[in-house]
Amino acid sequence: MSTVPFSAPPANDNDFEIGDHVEVLCDHDFEDDRVRDWLDGVVVKKGHKKVAIQFHKNVYLTDGWMVPDRVLWCVLGSQNIRKPMKRRRTRS
Repeated sequence: MSTVPFSAPPANDNDFEIGDHVEVLCDHDFEDDRVRDWLDGVVVKKGHKKVAIQFHKNVYLTDGWMVPDRVLWCVLGSQNIRKPMKRRRTRS
């Protein structure tokens, strides 16, 4: 039986830790409407392949069901999760 050499996992630029603030592209409530846009959340659990992000607003699955406890699981390396974009504050 031949042995398979161990290879290192691919480098992931989006390596998130528990407590990190992130943005997720998801369906959520915005001013009494449901929109698909980037929403700020916090990483609350991390696995080898997925991270759990908790939000302050209701989030929905693609088939329309509301996510319990506002915790959405995302695959690491997905294009739907990113570090927060720096935003300029607008004057009131």
